[in-house]
Amino acid sequence: MARGTLAFQLWICLCAMLLCHVHCFYLPGVAPQDFQKGDPLRVKVNKLTSTKTQLPYSYYSLPYCRPQHIVDSAENLGEVLRGDRIENSPYEFKMREPQMCNVLCRITLDAKTAKAFKEKIDDEYRVNMILDNLPLVVPIRRIDTESSIVYQHGYHIGLRGQYAGSKEEKHFIHNHLAFTVKYHRDPITELARIVGFEVKPYSVKHAYDGKWTDTTRLSTCDPHSRKTVTNSETPQEVEDKKEIIFTYDIDFVESDVKWASRWDTYLLMADDQIHWFSIVNSLMIVLFLSGMVAMIMLRTLYRDISKYNQLETQEEAQEETGWKLVHGDVFRPPVNSDLLCVYVGTGVQFFGMILVTMIFAALGFLSPSNRGGLMTAMLLLWVFMGIFAGYSSARLYKMFKGTEWKKITLKTAFLFPATLFAIFFVLNALIWGEKSSGAVPFGTMFALVFLWFGISVPLVFVGSYIGFKKPAIEDPVKTNKIPRQIPEQAWYMNSAFSILIGGILPFGAVFIELFFILTSIWLHQFYYIFGFLFIVFIILIITCAEITIVLCYFQLCSEDYLWWWRSYLTSGSSALYLFLYAAFYFFTKLDITKPVSGALYFGYMLIGSYAFFVLTGTIGFYACFWFTRLIYSSVKID
Repeated sequence: MARGTLAFQLWICLCAMLLCHVHCFYLPGVAPQDFQKGDPLRVKVNKLTSTKTQLPYSYYSLPYCRPQHIVDSAENLGEVLRGDRIENSPYEFKMREPQMCNVLCRITLDAKTAKAFKEKIDDEYRVNMILDNLPLVVPIRRIDTESSIVYQHGYHIGLRGQYAGSKEEKHFIHNHLAFTVKYHRDPITELARIVGFEVKPYSVKHAYDGKWTDTTRLSTCDPHSRKTVTNSETPQEVEDKKEIIFTYDIDFVESDVKWASRWDTYLLMADDQIHWFSIVNSLMIVLFLSGMVAMIMLRTLYRDISKYNQLETQEEAQEETGWKLVHGDVFRPPVNSDLLCVYVGTGVQFFGMILVTMIFAALGFLSPSNRGGLMTAMLLLWVFMGIFAGYSSARLYKMFKGTEWKKITLKTAFLFPATLFAIFFVLNALIWGEKSSGAVPFGTMFALVFLWFGISVPLVFVGSYIGFKKPAIEDPVKTNKIPRQIPEQAWYMNSAFSILIGGILPFGAVFIELFFILTSIWLHQFYYIFGFLFIVFIILIITCAEITIVLCYFQLCSEDYLWWWRSYLTSGSSALYLFLYAAFYFFTKLDITKPVSGALYFGYMLIGSYAFFVLTGTIGFYACFWFTRLIYSSVKID
């Protein structure tokens, strides 16, 4: 009774905490900052990004206007790995004080700088800025609906076009920015909080009289005569020896949006209706199939176990065919059992990392407002989950009668991370070759190696030591000394065929969500529907488990007892479909033309598919392991 009361109290406390999270305070990211009228606002610049090249560059890699001293903002591990390079800018705003036609600077292009601008315009690079931790967006009205506005992250450096009556294509730069800062004002204190940061870029060939001085007034944009830039009818061309004058306006607009809801605009997906419908539809299909599989398994197994337990004589048992006949071989250690232990341990590590990350993300701790937070959390969780990797691999290794636990520990600690690190190192070298800010600096690389060798490896050893000290898992039935001959199998029970068939259902559970995840990664959009992603993850676990159990049952019924590796590969084969889908996405949705960018895409998707293989394979393996132990411990073996 006391235990029940305690459990009830804990449940009440958890519900209260969740309610408090929703209603009492705002968790994701940063604390709100209040501004009085006239307070200076610090505008920061971030990387230049392109969906065509996937190679980020520092803002000041182009000859934009610079402040007297460039100061780098402190970046977390996730931001550095994402290629973020946040620096100060020469833009000067004062809260709720509109400004018109501020001249930022004047530059004259040479052949080298003109070429740099042209290349970035050709590759459709965008400039990213930050104000009060909000990214800069360009509002774009959708053509299909009058009221709907979508937001593009960052503004394009420039555009290509032709003068009227000319067929020659020219490059034009966006040199005038009309900023809009939206704020929510407290009517009592008159303090304001920033809730929006928008821009409309224009290309304007500024004109002025006489020689240029610090006091020169522009004729194309003058605050004294209230003349402002409203279009790009006389654009600024990018050519050698061309003069470019950078200007900006700043306007402040009061908004009803509260500070806690200011990210809602950024997180609304343009095709949300399709997204919701597809996810629900996918879940319904998978749940239906899972229910059918569970019902078939329960009915079939119940009948089989009842029949086997009613057998009275050894002769009758020998006349039977099916999974009971292989009871003396079903727990025989597989070939390459060491490697299986390593992969299972790594899968447990991945499973723990993803599960905890999903929970924290669904609760709102890993909001996009905390840039790099998701990647940092995943890396740290991966490192600390090493203890579970060591424990699970050592337990399985001891069950296989292994004695050299240190050898299996070293393999668990190094095999998968070393493979990933090798691919990552090659990709990083390619990025270095392109002089991109996405290249991981030496200091960060050292930090990653330290996390691996200094924390993860020792934790794997600790987990292995604990796991190996525990008594070995005992098999429910004894294993025969002489292996039983496996009869010839039907074509549809061929291992390669059943493995490939087994991966379809788990992939079907996630491929719709996968589209949105790929879009957020490669088309630079925010992804924040972690609640749905968590549900899809649960469905993926159920699907991997059930499809592996079904195919394992059919395999044992055909007197094939080599289920260890096949159970891992059956659900793990979904990673093959994931990689094939990634290739399909590359050729149908992306406009990547550079070989280096293509290599980056397929390199990172190879890492993702490999991780998915380890995760789904481990889920399938443990499901089949539990299933075989359950059925063979439920029957009477004479």
